[in-house]
Amino acid sequence: MGQINNLVSVIRDVPFRTCRRLIAVSGPPASGKSTYAGVLAAQTKNAVVVPMDGFHLENEILKQRGLLERKGAPETFDVDGFVHLIKRLSTDDEIYFPLFDRERDCAVAGAGYVGADCETVIVEGNYLMLDEPKWRDLAMLWDYSITLEVPHTMLRARLLDRWSRYGFDSAEAIAKTDGNDLPNVNRVLRNHIASDMNIKNVSQTDLQ
Repeated sequence: MGQINNLVSVIRDVPFRTCRRLIAVSGPPASGKSTYAGVLAAQTKNAVVVPMDGFHLENEILKQRGLLERKGAPETFDVDGFVHLIKRLSTDDEIYFPLFDRERDCAVAGAGYVGADCETVIVEGNYLMLDEPKWRDLAMLWDYSITLEVPHTMLRARLLDRWSRYGFDSAEAIAKTDGNDLPNVNRVLRNHIASDMNIKNVSQTDLQ
């Protein structure tokens, strides 16, 4: 927890450029972004977590575009809508945003809320520092950026376990992990804008 406490102090010292601090927590799937962002927000005064996953495109749209098997890749998100939301976080008193329901495998509109008293928004997602068209526009919006780094072997084990917990059999879990998740990881590694801080080998013990 010492690492978290140190990072909370760093965030607290980040100056306000607008009405809120915008803190990015990026990293590959199963790197611990959601948990890490949640713990940071719990330890930071007047903070809210905004996940990128609420901007997944609907499955029917992905089917029409032949992208359903690639769900989770950068092109399967509404990047324009996401960038618009991040810009609004710097200007609007109240903002509603979508959240992703993993059980139903779909986004739920207006399920998240940022109120006027929020001072720090911790945004978490895979592609917050991706150096590709449209996505790269995000980098200039963050007041501070953090990237979680986890070895491929650890990521693969976590991803296989995740898909298993969601009810996929071993062959399906391997196909989703090796056929989609890890290629997305490699894509980010090839096209990554440097963050203000990199944190290596995040484990559950780091968050306790």
